[in-house]
Amino acid sequence: MWWADRLLVEWAGLGSYKASQKACPAQSEPDEKMLLQPLWSVLLGHASILHSPVFPVLFSLSVYLSFCLPFLLLDLLSSRWALVCRYKLQPESSVSWASVRSCLKLTLYNHLVFILPLTVLHSYLRPLPLPEEAPPFSRLVAQVFVCLLLFDFQSFTWHLLHHKVTWLYRNFHKVHHTFSSTSALTAEFSGAWETLSLGVFAAATPALLGCHPLTELMFFLVNMWLSVEDHCGYDLPWATHRLVPLGLYGGARHHNLHHLKSKCNYAPYFTHWDLLAGTLCTGD
Repeated sequence: MWWADRLLVEWAGLGSYKASQKACPAQSEPDEKMLLQPLWSVLLGHASILHSPVFPVLFSLSVYLSFCLPFLLLDLLSSRWALVCRYKLQPESSVSWASVRSCLKLTLYNHLVFILPLTVLHSYLRPLPLPEEAPPFSRLVAQVFVCLLLFDFQSFTWHLLHHKVTWLYRNFHKVHHTFSSTSALTAEFSGAWETLSLGVFAAATPALLGCHPLTELMFFLVNMWLSVEDHCGYDLPWATHRLVPLGLYGGARHHNLHHLKSKCNYAPYFTHWDLLAGTLCTGD
């Protein structure tokens, strides 16, 4: 479905964007910008923070841990409350404090030892541009969606390769499969190579497509939430995959099967690449 991604890129204004040449979109664009302008103006008021070389690491850690916290509370309640336990994908499993400490330790280590030096270097080589105007709302939504599609393809290819090549799996990806029962904090339980590789995909995709900084921030937020939700270990009634029709989005149940069987469901979010590659498993 590369052609579908290409059409979406064109539609979202990431390639030969032509919508600005038409009269109606040009008239509606100022109104769309006004939707996001107050938020962007607040962020511009903290430009010194956004330009700080440590901001990406602090942003990533704080958002990631904030997203994990509700699921950690569910883990505490699941052993005492049957209503919560019924939504667990592996009800017989439990999250220990030892595993929580192990996940937190590795996440902090990767961010401070590997990611922080790279973000400091990047901030000096490519300072973040901060335009005065916010992007139109529709363009932001479309570009975030396209970024998710492209990141999904990049991650699927990387993931499939690291499972098919034994040396790559044993030396790099095996760390992430330490836990066959996933929980929110296992989303970033991985070695330095995997953390940096996926981090480069997440950072380079919106940058190469010329997205507005606000669009980049929204993509990072959505991407981190979906990653945490994928690993949360719960199939909740309001989960993202229940909101997307036709089974096009896998979600936590989809990724839980990958950790259980290890030879299926390599795409992190959408299901079309696994369907085309014959590696899709629904558990039915």
